[in-house]
Amino acid sequence: MVKYKVTVSTGKFAGATTMNNVFIKLVGEDGESKRTWLASLKGAATFYQGAVSNFDVSCPKSLGKLVLIELDKQPLPLFRADDWFCSKVEVGAPEGQSYLFPVYQWISDKEVQLVREATALRPFEDTHPLGQYSRMKELKKRKELYCWDSYAEGIPHNLKVDNPLDLPAEVRFSFTKTTQFLFTASSALTELSLKGLTFNKEKWTNFDDLKRIFWCNRTPISDYVEEHWKEDEFFAYQYLNGVNPMLIRRCSKLPENFPVTEDMVRPSFSNGSTDLKEEMQKGNIFLCDYNRLDGVPSNVINGKKQYLMAPLVLFLKTPNGKLKPIAIQLKQQPGEGNPIFLPTDSEYDWLTAKVFVRSADFSEHQLNVHLLRTHLLCEVFAVSLLRNVASAHPLYKLLIPHTRYTLQINHLARLLLISKTGVFTQFAASGGEGMFQILKRSMSSLRYSSLCLPEDIAERGLESLPNFYYRDDGLKLWDIVHRFVQGLLGSYYKTDTEVEQDTELQSWMKDIFEQGFLSQAQTGIPQCLSTVSELVKFVTMVIFTGSVQHSAVNSGQYDYGGWMPNTPITLQLPPPTTKGRSSESTLLETLPDVNTTAQGMSTVWLLSKQSTDFVALGQYPDDHFSEEVPCNMIKAFQTELEVFSVVVKARNKSLSVPYTYLDPELIENSVAI
Repeated sequence: MVKYKVTVSTGKFAGATTMNNVFIKLVGEDGESKRTWLASLKGAATFYQGAVSNFDVSCPKSLGKLVLIELDKQPLPLFRADDWFCSKVEVGAPEGQSYLFPVYQWISDKEVQLVREATALRPFEDTHPLGQYSRMKELKKRKELYCWDSYAEGIPHNLKVDNPLDLPAEVRFSFTKTTQFLFTASSALTELSLKGLTFNKEKWTNFDDLKRIFWCNRTPISDYVEEHWKEDEFFAYQYLNGVNPMLIRRCSKLPENFPVTEDMVRPSFSNGSTDLKEEMQKGNIFLCDYNRLDGVPSNVINGKKQYLMAPLVLFLKTPNGKLKPIAIQLKQQPGEGNPIFLPTDSEYDWLTAKVFVRSADFSEHQLNVHLLRTHLLCEVFAVSLLRNVASAHPLYKLLIPHTRYTLQINHLARLLLISKTGVFTQFAASGGEGMFQILKRSMSSLRYSSLCLPEDIAERGLESLPNFYYRDDGLKLWDIVHRFVQGLLGSYYKTDTEVEQDTELQSWMKDIFEQGFLSQAQTGIPQCLSTVSELVKFVTMVIFTGSVQHSAVNSGQYDYGGWMPNTPITLQLPPPTTKGRSSESTLLETLPDVNTTAQGMSTVWLLSKQSTDFVALGQYPDDHFSEEVPCNMIKAFQTELEVFSVVVKARNKSLSVPYTYLDPELIENSVAI
């Protein structure tokens, strides 16, 4: 007889415990053990939350190289059946080898779980019949669990699920995440209700009353915004380092529908130049064009028509390297009733124009930059991975931590934010029909290059713009992620031929192209992957989008939207058609009603709030890899991120508005909020 030393680890989170009997079978190339009951003197604590328990499994002879294990459990008499979360199983063979079996699944009484040994294998390397069988069975089951659905025409497809409890247990929120998410949502709404704000449909009569909302939910940046929101320099700063740094681009020629003249902008030039064309040639003029919003039907809120503009904004880089707005046109078509507003106009003409721009930015940011380009795309990446790539595959092992909670948070977004009764639908200017028009337009203009930060920055002509911390930090993180992916995947894929012949990898890519990018070749998304460099670039983009990019466009939502006038969710008076008629009173009448403001602010507070089981970029609590090279690559990745975090913190000490959203310590590993 020979003995195998078996160590079983139970998940460390609430609910992972089982009181049931657990059984294991070891399967090797030369045979298999009997189904063995894992009994221990620990009794009920054997498979308790966080427990690590040791067992012996005896066999008549050596089983050879272990291929997989079979795990199952059965309830004890008089005990209820309970699901058990097994993290991993480690097996010491009598010959001295050690084997790791990454489980990371909920095990119920329904069926036996086949768990592969941790060595990463691509389909063409997985030659053992038992390995091939378990791979085929796993993917067949996953394709039944994770089915595609279409929420709306013209946008990426999504996971088919009716309610959060229908999600497979492995992709649901933890107990901690669920509890804190619900508490944050309910406490925010309770506070608003107690203040009598959620059903108050009156207009704001003064700006001081706004301070009553979330008096206890302040951040240093939201306080700064409240103090500086009227300032031109801060208005411009937000297009570089606020929640939407994705729209601004260098302007070398004015759009034909934006007839700014030399006389209009001459007072803005303080460097001796009086020539707009000269400033454009020098690379000092920048543009934000909200043409995607043109003609979008606006919402009706509290029985009143709302207004959503499609502005054009011109910026000048001043000699001190900072931006300032020098012209705003609120509608796309120039004309007599569509004046170009200037900093030399009256205080409230100019401020009202900026408020309309910021309100437009809310819809552009939330629907295109945030929802489509991070949440919806990351759901596509995740569902395609689960449907097409086996857990033994190195790509699965690399990417599965970057899908954590994404499927549930997106389902909740469809349920609570953009459904017919969702907060966005009811209270945003672009809610309802307009929302889907914007999403469709955004989807039709989406390009692969815009998802790859180095190419996006170059295409927008922003390589040398100073004080652009999103670009600086983002490019550094892109390089760090790219080196990590290149090193890790490069240890498996030595030739382009290996990429081409990897059937699971190609199925993953094909599903993404068809279900995510709707088979639109003009997006530039590959339909297949032919080279190692193509694979590395695409996987870098996937990880970057779900972690770095999402943090950049999500984490600051309350910072910049907590003070409502800085980013109004909607506006309820039309824009001024002539100058000289705006005042503080007309601006207050234009801002959203009290209840609309309250709903918007509670939502951005919820969407900005991290849970305590947050997992930072580069942290991999689950041991999916066992080989030396990928494990060393992960350690090197973590070290680079730690060093860069120190650099970011040091830089931020000298900034009046610290840019923290791309500090690696604050970037979540996945789209989880």
